[in-house]
Amino acid sequence: MIERRKAKKKGRSQALSKKSPRLTQTVNCAGCASKLNPALLRKAVFNLSQPFRPELLVGFSKADDAGVYQIGANQALVQTVDFFTPIVDDPYLYGQIAATNSLSDVYAMGGDPLTALNILCYPEDMGVGPLKKILKGALDKIEEAQCTLVGGHSVNDPSMKFGLSVTGLINPKRIFSNDQAQPGQVLVLTKPLGTGIVVTAAKYEDCPKDLFKKTVRIMATLNKMACEAMMESGATACTDITGFSLLGHMSEMVRASQVSIQVFQKNIPFDDRILGLIDEGYITAADVKNRVYAGQINLKNVKTNVQHILYDPQTSGGLLVSMPREDFPHFQDRLQKVGQEAWLIGEVLGKDPKGQIEII
Repeated sequence: MIERRKAKKKGRSQALSKKSPRLTQTVNCAGCASKLNPALLRKAVFNLSQPFRPELLVGFSKADDAGVYQIGANQALVQTVDFFTPIVDDPYLYGQIAATNSLSDVYAMGGDPLTALNILCYPEDMGVGPLKKILKGALDKIEEAQCTLVGGHSVNDPSMKFGLSVTGLINPKRIFSNDQAQPGQVLVLTKPLGTGIVVTAAKYEDCPKDLFKKTVRIMATLNKMACEAMMESGATACTDITGFSLLGHMSEMVRASQVSIQVFQKNIPFDDRILGLIDEGYITAADVKNRVYAGQINLKNVKTNVQHILYDPQTSGGLLVSMPREDFPHFQDRLQKVGQEAWLIGEVLGKDPKGQIEII
């Protein structure tokens, strides 16, 4: 959050701190905004190498959502791990959102979650009450995904963190990695943007209650149905939109696929009230990091407050899918039947080794 908002809300923050601490007050960055700087992380893994293994179909070389390891002619394991600091104050909802976010990486690859392990850092002095609610919230989402919790690991830590390690099954001939976007396809997004901005405002009790509830509901919605709809289409590439923002994750896709894409600014989904929150100064610290990570993008046609939405870190965001244009109507209809949405936000123009993004 930017400094002028910190100053303006100082009195309110001090008043809140006199009460029992809320979960979001115990950490500096909430949810996926707590991710390590992606530019720093890229430098750290750049020279890491291991012996070639033909069974490793997807590793960490292209910043994909999960790893894929083949175990049979028609079967492979898809594996991921994700955890973060509290994104909301309600511990049950925190557990739900964290679990939903972790499961999303498997769905983004086109996999089916099989087993999950809890990963927990928890301050013992908070007692058992919030802890039970976090674990219950996560378990409810794991069961909704028809996945099985098999255990976990915990440590005593003053900075709370929670998430899952998830293992799923996937057809090795039907993997939706982020490097297969094809010229002529369209880019489809399955959840609206702006969660980082909303929860930052909510932390300072300055967000419309209905907007906050709507955002929490979106974050706690599994990408299971979006994955199933994707499997029925001719889609070739996918990634989920989380802490590195829409443009950050989109840049990973265009670089890996070596294509140029055009983004339709007017089709980007977000609640208009978020623009007002931005004008009030509610911008996450990850906004600047995500701009550096996404690389050079021409933003001259994009208003400043909309730029902040494009670089806003998303927690448990939607899928970004590259698919044939003719498949979009069925994909959208499939999701609308279960109360979810899909937006056509761009198109793949052609092959480009530089992986460029143009916003119109």
